[in-house]
Formats: sequence, C-alpha cells, structure tokens
Amino acid sequence: MEAPVFLWRVAAILLTCETGYLCYIGPPGLGLYLSSVNSNPLDSPMNIYRNLKTGTLASLLILLLCLMQGCSSMDQLVVYVGTYTGGKSESQGIYRYRLDLRTGAMELEGATASESPSFLALHPDGGFLYAVNESSAEVSAFSIDPTTGDLTFLNKLPAGGSLPCHIVVDASGKNVLIATYGGGNISAFPIQKDGSLGEATAFVQHERSPTDERGPNAHSINLSADNRFAFVADLGLNKVFVYRFDAAKGTLVPHEEPSAPLKPGAGPRHFAFHPDGRYAYVINELDSTMTTFAYDPERGTLREVQTTTTLPAGVEKSWTAEVQVEPSGRFVYGSNRGHDSIAVFAMDPENGTLTLVEHEPTQGKFPRGFGIDPTGNFLLVGNQESNVIVIFRINQKTGELDATGQVLSVPKPVCVKFLAL
Repeated sequence: MEAPVFLWRVAAILLTCETGYLCYIGPPGLGLYLSSVNSNPLDSPMNIYRNLKTGTLASLLILLLCLMQGCSSMDQLVVYVGTYTGGKSESQGIYRYRLDLRTGAMELEGATASESPSFLALHPDGGFLYAVNESSAEVSAFSIDPTTGDLTFLNKLPAGGSLPCHIVVDASGKNVLIATYGGGNISAFPIQKDGSLGEATAFVQHERSPTDERGPNAHSINLSADNRFAFVADLGLNKVFVYRFDAAKGTLVPHEEPSAPLKPGAGPRHFAFHPDGRYAYVINELDSTMTTFAYDPERGTLREVQTTTTLPAGVEKSWTAEVQVEPSGRFVYGSNRGHDSIAVFAMDPENGTLTLVEHEPTQGKFPRGFGIDPTGNFLLVGNQESNVIVIFRINQKTGELDATGQVLSVPKPVCVKFLAL
C-alpha cells in the first residue's frame, strides 16, 4: 500500500516544527533532508521515527506512513564519487558505489561519463544530481534512477567562471548555486521541472580591493538552515562573504554585514554548519587552521570564536581541504594534504570550540575530499594522488577513526556524497 505524497509533506512540516530544522521526507525511500547539516538526503523514515520522541505528532504520522509504505531501516547507501578526468587520470567521471552500513563494505556499481566532475550535490528529493565540471568550466545536471541510483545526463551550462569548484542545491530544491575558483565569482541556476538547469538568475563577481594581497578565489558556497543566507569562502580575499538568498527568485544580494574576515594569510576554503545551527566551521587552506564562528541565525552574522591548527607541531608543506561535522555534532573533521591526515576534533557544546582528538593518517596521498555517512558510523577519504578511497569507522564515544581495511581503487577521487534509496 502506497502512502499519499501529501501526507509525507505534512510529516516533513511537523518534523520541521519539532526539530527547528528545515526537513524533507519522502517520497518514500528517498530519506530525510536536513538542510543544516548538508545538502544530502540523510536517513530513512523508519530510522527518523526511532530517533524522535515517541508520542509527538510527527513521530506518530511517520510511523503510520512507514507501516503503510512498508519502510525498512536503512542498511545500504548509494555513494557517488566526483573525480578529476583528463591528463594522466584514468577516471571516467562520476562513480557509483553501494555501501553496506552493517559492515562498511563498498562495491562499485557503475560510472557515468562527465568531464572532471570534481564536486557534486544532490537534490533534496533524491531525484537529481548536479556537478561542477572543473576543467571545462561547466555545471551539469543528471537524473537519478530511483531503484538503482544510476545517472542519466540532462544538460549542462557554462559555469560563469573558470575552475568551478563547489556546488550546492538549496533547501527548496529550486536552485543550484556554484562557486568558481578561477573566476572568483558565484552564480545561481534555476532547476526546471525535469531537473535540468536553466540560465543563471544570479551572478556576483568578487572584486579585489587595494588592500587585498591576492585576487578573488571563491572556493565554496553554503546555505543556512532556513535558506535565507549564503556563505562564500573566498580564499584569495581571505573572507567569508554573506549574501541574502531568495529561493523563489534565485537571487543573491550582499548582506548588511557583507563579510567575516579571517586571520591574515588564512585562506578560507570550505565551510560547514554545526547541526544545531549556532556554530560554523571554516577550514583555512594556506595556514592549515580551523576557525570556529558563532552564528546568529536571525541576523545572518558570523563572529569568530577560535582558530586552531589542524597540524602537529613542526609540520610544513601541507594544505587543508575539506571540513565536515559529524551528524550528532560532537566531532568535527578536517583533511590535511601533504601531512596526509584527518584532523579529528571534539566540539564543546557550550561555546563551539574545538579540542584536538587525533591526527589519523589517510593511508594515501593528498586527501582532497571525504564524506561522513548519514548514520555517523563511517568516514570515506578520497586520496587524490594515490587513487584510492579508504574507509574508516568512527568511534561513537571518542570520534577517533579506525581503518576498516576497505581500500577501493578510484581514479583521482575528490568528492563523496551519500544517497538513501
């Protein structure tokens, strides 16, 4: 028996009210979209029910829908890996795997041709995937087969600048937003009814001021949980820029407090919100540090709380890359390229500050990207220069990483995204 789609939408509204996060549930099997964590469907409806307080309206409705639909606990995920193609790379484009959440085993299921799809983003309903094509300066759209996860190419458009390097889908599922490193700009593209991309509705060029040591290098773009603000880490201008975002119009307008500065020479690269929405973390590429910001969700402003190194003492010639917050919010992870490690931090819920737990070797070279699965049990590291993904199990008490022994050969891996089918 299939549950009506409108009931899933009602459940999502109730869950949003109860949790304070913008949530999306269904269609059945596509999972929960929790926008304050990242742009991926996160969990199966039955697992959501088990984590809610029993007796609430949302929990009762979700349980009813699960019984109608025959939902089961999530024990497998589709994993998409974005890569670099061309040159000495043997990559075909976007690789698709199946991850067993019980064992941590992962198997290759297929690959979809695409030119250097270095960073990926999933639509909140799980039906589409979007990629920036770094070498060709384009952005591409794909539909997702709801049974297999296989990708079908829809269309591609010019990115608006060279070296597009980051991409997100907004919580409404109406827009794709991208950042271009070489162009130093950001853009928004409307998503059409069939999932394809329309011509850009917003374009913002970052400009170098007389006091800036470098030109603009927009390295990432992220959205607030309420979908009102966009945050752009610009490595060259050494700031996190803040924009007011209108999902209905697809527009980006500089905020009243237009940016948050970093310490001189930091070079902000990637940005991640804490699940509670009160803190954000920026990993800085040039000086290998992590900056904690307190976030005011009403005003859309950032205030620096702490900056700490991601490296052991005495290490040189290393550059950070990715930052992610584990789904429970207790631990924050950052990758070091050169030192070839994951820096693991424990987060203090009182003030958002970080305390180093360990530096875990990635068992490969140049860990450009990594992903934490929605259950928070596994961390998958893409070692770009050694062409492998290494799977670690996350210790739920300490946050420490333990290698599972799973090492997969993947040409030039960069980005890892998860989808529940």
